[in-house]
Amino acid sequence: MRYTIDKHERYVVIEPLISTLDAAAAAFLKGEFMLRNTSGQRNIVLDLSQVQDICEEGVRMGLLADRLCQGADGMFIITGLTPSVKHILKVAHLDGFFTIVRNLSEAEDLIFGNEIQRDLIGGK
Repeated sequence: MRYTIDKHERYVVIEPLISTLDAAAAAFLKGEFMLRNTSGQRNIVLDLSQVQDICEEGVRMGLLADRLCQGADGMFIITGLTPSVKHILKVAHLDGFFTIVRNLSEAEDLIFGNEIQRDLIGGK
């Protein structure tokens, strides 16, 4: 599967470079999320701007990533939703569950706000 990873100090952006996030791609991304989480990365941004279709396993992959990030006191954010993927999440009633923003700049603002709050209350 083709994808890019853009590492930053407090977060990582993963962007699948595929039009369909099928079961094989979802399994690959699950492994990538678990690897990032176990290596101490608590904030993950998934950029779906290239993805036009997502299967059930792809949605489950997002649920796993969200759980991993929350378990590490971080955030899982989805950005770049195409209308078709947005519709799939809405039909699954997950459009309100996930943290979804329009662009990377908004994701960055949320992450830094969360990190500042975490630092102020004495988080790790």
